[in-house]
Amino acid sequence: MAGNKRVRGAAAALLLSAAIGVFAGCGGKEAADTKVVLTTGFAKDEIFRIEGISCTLPEIMVYLTNTQNQYERVYGPEIWQANVDGITLEQNIKDTALARIAQIKSMNLLAAEHGVELSEQEREYAAAAAKVYYDSLNETEREQMGVTEEIIGNLYAEYGLANKVYQFIIRDINPEISDDEARTITVQHILIKTYALDSTGEKIEYTASAKAEAYKKAREVLDLAEDGETDFEQLVERYSEDSKGTYSFGKGDMEPEFEEAAFNLGTGEISGIVETKFGYHIIKCISTFDRAETDANKVKIVEERKKEVFGQEYDTFVKSLTRNLNDEVWEQVAFIHDPQVTTADFFDVYGEFFTED
Repeated sequence: MAGNKRVRGAAAALLLSAAIGVFAGCGGKEAADTKVVLTTGFAKDEIFRIEGISCTLPEIMVYLTNTQNQYERVYGPEIWQANVDGITLEQNIKDTALARIAQIKSMNLLAAEHGVELSEQEREYAAAAAKVYYDSLNETEREQMGVTEEIIGNLYAEYGLANKVYQFIIRDINPEISDDEARTITVQHILIKTYALDSTGEKIEYTASAKAEAYKKAREVLDLAEDGETDFEQLVERYSEDSKGTYSFGKGDMEPEFEEAAFNLGTGEISGIVETKFGYHIIKCISTFDRAETDANKVKIVEERKKEVFGQEYDTFVKSLTRNLNDEVWEQVAFIHDPQVTTADFFDVYGEFFTED
């Protein structure tokens, strides 16, 4: 993980995946359990309140604008023409930004419950990060987002405190993971599909006769693999209908039928025909144990268990909170389409001050 070694904290991605959105409409199981109240009496730029903490329009615009420009840097502005099931990507990003900042605010309330606070040094880092980011903004960006250096500093402080309470809650979670539990194997495979895609990308299952033809083809390829006259990798290139020929994975990462067959192979062994929802597979085991990948998988498993522990406490906590959404103002929030507004480094600057390698 890149960044300055000044403060121990969870990476932003880890923090954000620890729990799901806290407003109805943002997705997630708990949406039906939350107390979301649409009220009057908000300040003119107030987006929502969660108990005693609120989010203002400039705060949400920092999250929204940076996310917008991150997408545009990679995909270009035409990305916003895309939609899924009638929901535009812009609306999806809006909902994600709302859920993201609401989660940070909720975690700050959780920190208060545990008596977790930023140290004076950490507050200084938040202020220093705010100066770096604010100084990077041009006048148009500052005006369009409506931000001040103080607002940015508060956002960084809340972000840092959310990371800190995450680390506090998972501080004693360090399970021993055995080699067998984390074992990662490497295989090559040939896939003969039993489905096609229509013009919208939806799967269309083969008819019985088409599926029989696919099985016949898989049988012929298996015969070639078993006679050993043709290198398996060449068979992959010639016959496989998967874009990827080699997979390294641990238990629970693949389709159950594929995984069971693969883990029962010895190095160099070839499976029979294995059927999954994708089609017919012929699998060759390249390695039954990859030390480096297994060690990496141990780290992954530990982090997943930490997130589970945190998620359980977080989910219970947020169900007790009352959320008040200023629906009228929220519906008017939109992307900034101005060639002078290109800022996309808000989260990167945070990482420079609060994330260790």
